[in-house]
Amino acid sequence: MTRQDRLNALAKAADARCLIIDGAMGTQLQGLKLEEEDFRGTRFADWATPLKGNNDLLSLTRPDAVRGAHDAYLQIGADLISTNTFSATSVAQADYGLQALAPEIAAAAARLARESADAFSTPDKPRAVAGAVGPTNKTLSLSPDVSDPGFRAIDFDAMAEAYRDQVAAMLPFIDFVLIETIFDTLNAKAAIAATQEAIEAFGEDVPILISGTITDASGRTLSGQTPEAFWTSVKHAEPWAVGLNCALGAAEMRPHIAALSRICNTRILAYPNAGLPNAFGEYDETPDQTAAHLAEWAESGLVNLVGGCCGTTPAHIAAIAAAVAPKRPRDLPQIEAATRLSGLEPLTL
Repeated sequence: MTRQDRLNALAKAADARCLIIDGAMGTQLQGLKLEEEDFRGTRFADWATPLKGNNDLLSLTRPDAVRGAHDAYLQIGADLISTNTFSATSVAQADYGLQALAPEIAAAAARLARESADAFSTPDKPRAVAGAVGPTNKTLSLSPDVSDPGFRAIDFDAMAEAYRDQVAAMLPFIDFVLIETIFDTLNAKAAIAATQEAIEAFGEDVPILISGTITDASGRTLSGQTPEAFWTSVKHAEPWAVGLNCALGAAEMRPHIAALSRICNTRILAYPNAGLPNAFGEYDETPDQTAAHLAEWAESGLVNLVGGCCGTTPAHIAAIAAAVAPKRPRDLPQIEAATRLSGLEPLTL
């Protein structure tokens, strides 16, 4: 089945039901209790920098672990899996001295996800792959030095170049580009520009998914935008779906998903954490609890694609899939044309 055939089938399915996104990759990998030697493998046995915790590198050194995580989500019915590439940019991999290998890591991860999705695909239920593009460990809008507010650790062009290399490496294997966990909209705009350039060079259209993150009870991204202002800033990318993930559990995320649902003329995706982390950084929300929240979202007509982020497991995704199965997906609203601008908050003329 071609990419376009899969996209056509998914678009048709999305008209009839909520599509299911996978859960956390990191939670699955952490459950394996991997050690430094797992991350190093034979290729990086003598690497000068500690590598434990670099989950993206496992696509090269422990591909069986990454493939196993994908398979676990596909076995319980996920329509869409995301690649193990959250930090597969030269910017993020520089922490490990692996910046030159970022495109290789991205390509290997995308290939693993494609192989897994193809193994579970059927003509009636094709499985899609989203190339995950994370926010990196640097921000374009904020200074890391409190004594120098004008300082930036990286500029827009360098950030865009890193994203372009990552996306270009993944494009032969993926169905979507997923720009996710966006805490700084300027980072996202660099990723959007880079993705559009990479897709143009690739020569085949690949749709974009965009997912921001509201970092706390302020109801704003880390760089200060409300969900409505965030949408105004990124809607020019014409994403296949837009929404939120990470940082918050479903209970805390709901009002922000509702805000996007009212104003977005595209599909809404949502994959919250399994509640808020406890004092040990772990997630206590059970699959049934998470599923109950997302079932109510679907019942209220807020969402089109649902899944899980930090702390969620195949059990969470299976429960979510069962809970939303009887629900109709959100109908896309007709939004009146207007001049819409955004700073920290939206302005409609």
